[in-house]
Amino acid sequence: MGLLTFSINITLDGCVDHREGIADEKTHPLFTQLMDESGAMLWGRTTYEMMESAWPAVARGEVEADSTMREWAVKLDAKPKYVVSSTREDFPWANSHRIAGDLREGVQNLKDETPAGVLVGSVSLAAELDRLGLVDEYRFLVQPRIVGHGPTLYERGLPSTRRLALISATPLQNGAIWTHYRRAD
Repeated sequence: MGLLTFSINITLDGCVDHREGIADEKTHPLFTQLMDESGAMLWGRTTYEMMESAWPAVARGEVEADSTMREWAVKLDAKPKYVVSSTREDFPWANSHRIAGDLREGVQNLKDETPAGVLVGSVSLAAELDRLGLVDEYRFLVQPRIVGHGPTLYERGLPSTRRLALISATPLQNGAIWTHYRRAD
């Protein structure tokens, strides 16, 4: 069984708005390596649609991008992508698959079938999976910013506190910190 890892950019005040993160030649390779180490990507429909609207064109070379962004896009294009959706059935982006029905069962089956692990990057979906006890690890890129708006991590709360064990914390030259935690409870 593979681990389910929740990874996202987050500011010091908890904002997870993707537009507030630093995306540069130092941060993109971190997420590319994490994706390389994972067997599949897992998103909610909204995140999938946001990714689908941008990254395939970068992978095809139709959009100007630096080499680290292009590498991310090409590898993402090839990676198996799973989408939790009760409203959309058609997912034409390469290697995209729908998870429908019982969320706990569908994601647990995906974990069981993906020994290299599953990487989830959707905030609302990750929070729901955390409520179900399915998230094993957290990889956050903590941004050196206070933005004063949301969305924020776990806006709807959790049923109980999550105790985590620090695996690593790596400061970057741009002031961000790449963190890795594993559930300790």
